Amino acid sequence: MAEKRTDGERILVCLSSSPSNQTVIQAAAKTAAVLNGTLTAIYVRPTGFDNLPGEDKARLSDNIRFAEQNGASVTTIMGDDVAAQIAEYAQISGTTKIVVGQSGARRRHFWSKASLTEQIIANVPNIDVYIIPDTEADIKNRSIRLLMNINLRPTIKDTLLMVLLLVVTTCVGLMFTHFGFSVANIITVFILGVLIISVTTVSPIYNGVSSLASVLLFNYFFIEPKYSFHTYETEYAVTFVIMLISSLITGTLASKLKDNARQSAHEAFHTKVLFDTNQLLQKAKDEGEVINVTAHQLNTLLNRVVVVYPLEEGGGLGKEIIYDNESDKTSDISPDEKSREIATWVFENRRPAGAYTEHFKGTSLQYHAILINDHCYGVIGIRIEDREPTSFEYSVFMSILGECALSLDNLRNAYEREQAAVLARNEQLRANLLRSISHDIRTPLTSISGNASNLLSHFKQLDDDTLRQIFTDINDDSIWLIELVENLLSISRIENGQMEIHLQTDIVNDVIDEAVKHVDKNIAEHMLIVENSDELLLTKMDTRLIAQVLINLINNAVKNTASGSEIIVRSRKNDGIIEISVTDNGPGIPDAMKQKVFEMFYTGNGEIADGRRGLGLGLPLCRSIVEAHGGELTLSDNTPTGCIFTFTLPIEEVNLSE
Repeated sequence: MAEKRTDGERILVCLSSSPSNQTVIQAAAKTAAVLNGTLTAIYVRPTGFDNLPGEDKARLSDNIRFAEQNGASVTTIMGDDVAAQIAEYAQISGTTKIVVGQSGARRRHFWSKASLTEQIIANVPNIDVYIIPDTEADIKNRSIRLLMNINLRPTIKDTLLMVLLLVVTTCVGLMFTHFGFSVANIITVFILGVLIISVTTVSPIYNGVSSLASVLLFNYFFIEPKYSFHTYETEYAVTFVIMLISSLITGTLASKLKDNARQSAHEAFHTKVLFDTNQLLQKAKDEGEVINVTAHQLNTLLNRVVVVYPLEEGGGLGKEIIYDNESDKTSDISPDEKSREIATWVFENRRPAGAYTEHFKGTSLQYHAILINDHCYGVIGIRIEDREPTSFEYSVFMSILGECALSLDNLRNAYEREQAAVLARNEQLRANLLRSISHDIRTPLTSISGNASNLLSHFKQLDDDTLRQIFTDINDDSIWLIELVENLLSISRIENGQMEIHLQTDIVNDVIDEAVKHVDKNIAEHMLIVENSDELLLTKMDTRLIAQVLINLINNAVKNTASGSEIIVRSRKNDGIIEISVTDNGPGIPDAMKQKVFEMFYTGNGEIADGRRGLGLGLPLCRSIVEAHGGELTLSDNTPTGCIFTFTLPIEEVNLSE
């Protein structure tokens, strides 16, 4: 397989339904590889493409896929002037070399139309054109097969419409004769009638029939002798010929215009589907939504059943999901006995397989991998029913698959970036924890170790007051370390989802009173005020954990305020919830620090009077416990100074008759 490149020569190869076109493509791919260039395959789709034989369409699809397998990017453009449109595309795309197949056909007369190769060479004199021998029979008979396969079958509706329009045209001509209009005006009326018939009917056969009929009607009703097909003046024979030719040309142009308009409408629809797909995929938030958008857009584009095998977390294909064009989604229907086998083969080999490929031709679906950068995100199958998708539909289909793969790849990259950020944050947290432990635990451990050593060496020489002080210091330092370990364990359990919360209905005031009994001994140097609500406040909570929240908040106020400051604990009912607050009149917390105080390991300026800077675990732990109870912990300013920590709990209504 030739590799796509981003520098060097730009090679353009022309696609066709010729059996030997793959030889031309192969030669172009080798040229691109040798010249270190990019390869583009172009197909000019004629307006009569739908009337091509099925074997030609199938062969063209095979050639397009062969070009893609050889590293070419396929481009489809519309038009009937193949040479001019290839030349125009080559000029605007900066093509340096064109590779095209050449048949053995030659111009028989000087007025004969030049071959496609000769026309391309004439239109792009500044671009090198490489000619690869092609089979003569296919090129020679291609236009004949196209003409033979044009839908000439008339319908009753169109026949009646043609007859009606001819009758109306004749009546208008007779009316013009009555008012003395010239013959030229009547001829114009008949030409207009032929134009209307060509536009309003489907088959091109009505153009020729109405042109001939209009000449005969004009001769029968308006040329002397009237009501016969004879004429006294030979000059009218020239008039009839000119009228017939004008009618045929006008009708043919009208038919072509109608075909072009219909084709333009189809292409506009396909382009809109592709544009809408891009917009919807940009809004998709997860892989499931991306798959849904892609499948539904393919339903809209092809009006066919779409089967998706998404990628599982383990790396294999998941259960198929069927998207019907008449219903939203069905996941319990097996589309085909061999569907999973084919989908697995496509997933493993990164190649299409199914209905119109060399692999698994017996199935009714065609499978393609959702692939980007050799990473497969799943497999999509399209049910092939009465017809194979056209080349333009196929190119739009592949573009939608590419958009789908790109969106899934972006989601995966975003997830990996998020995971990397989480890992980096966790590593930073661990580093902060180790640094904080090594710095902050050293002081109490050194104190405990020093006091213990002093007791071992000089126990008998120390008086009672000194011993009491040493024992007190050891006790205080031990309690501080125990609280630290408890906070660490609690944080670890909450983050790992292992914290078990045992909810039971309890009285809030009792929990507050119990928590106050276990706060820091330095509370004696402050003024602690408890303002319990007069109402009986009940809530479902884990009493031990809520008491821990209160102890942490009160101790936090004790550590960060000067001796003699006031600390108030309040509880009240407010709008169907219970609010519990801890207020102090200390220096307060600057606005820039308010959001950070709830971050793990954040310790502010660390200026604590006893030299033991906290690890920054208390407030994050409190917030986690409160949120686990369905409440919220917030920080606000106290007036004139200080701060207020408030947390909420859902109220529990109790029937007094109980």
